[in-house]
Amino acid sequence: MNIPVFLKKISLYSLIQSALCFLSFSIQAKSLDSSIHKVLFLGNSITYAGNYITDIETYYFTHHPDQKIEFINLGLPSETVSGLSEPNHANGLFSRPDLHERLHRVLEKVKPDIVFACYGMNDGIYLPFDSIRFEKYREGMIWLHDTLLQATAARVIIVTPSVCDTLKLPIPFYPVVLDNYSNWLLQQKKSAGWEVADVHFPMQAYLAAHRKVDAAFHMDGFALSEDGVHPNETGHWFIAKVLLNYIGEKEVMDYANIRQAIAFCKKGTDILALITQKQNTMKDAWLTDTGHKRPQMNKGVPIKEARDKEMVINEKIRELIKD
Repeated sequence: MNIPVFLKKISLYSLIQSALCFLSFSIQAKSLDSSIHKVLFLGNSITYAGNYITDIETYYFTHHPDQKIEFINLGLPSETVSGLSEPNHANGLFSRPDLHERLHRVLEKVKPDIVFACYGMNDGIYLPFDSIRFEKYREGMIWLHDTLLQATAARVIIVTPSVCDTLKLPIPFYPVVLDNYSNWLLQQKKSAGWEVADVHFPMQAYLAAHRKVDAAFHMDGFALSEDGVHPNETGHWFIAKVLLNYIGEKEVMDYANIRQAIAFCKKGTDILALITQKQNTMKDAWLTDTGHKRPQMNKGVPIKEARDKEMVINEKIRELIKD
């Protein structure tokens, strides 16, 4: 039976709203007050790409222009907390970097007030679930969580890994790995009092909802991920919404994309472009300044030079918000 397009759209809307509704549950909504000056993001290539961080900063600045917060991206592509790597990772050019090697330098340089940390996608090494690899991941996450608490006074928010879309990346066993890793993190929220923002299962539900209406959703250019692992613009906005919602910005759930979310701001598009420019400069400068062992990365400008550029861009942004 052929279903009319408008009925498909209504059904899709209902399914997506159902998929997103549980984001409001177990949210430890605690807004960013005036004591918050630096928000640090740790993670792998998804974090390094940084679109969701740019979206978060743009949304937060346009909605809270009087609050001065640095959103600092120190994601590193290929990184794990498990210390594991494939025997022939990157065609044998280098092993996966391990966060253990650089975390203390990052914390010493940044001195964050809040840390969002998202690991797991690489830690399963894109192989079937294995108890030994799982234990390495658990050990790494416990180390990370405890180190962040002991070495800083920061609020620590662990983020579950995003999804692996097996219609794009044909490794049908890997969603089980990520489900297990994510479930364990959510258990720590209950048993150990961790703050855990769940991206994984809402994103999984979002994909499933779309595919009940359109099985070829991944082919239409609006799927969450273009290669099954790295989210596209839609996927990054989804992550941004989850994290913004987690810190109390509940209105964000009403917006389909960052441009819609800042449409009220006369110069919103220009502000987004400037924040994108700033984030792209600062992430490489921070990585170079704090140091890492991953080859084939952009060399950032010296941190002082980057800071000077950041100040100029911030001043332009403040001028635009006044218009």
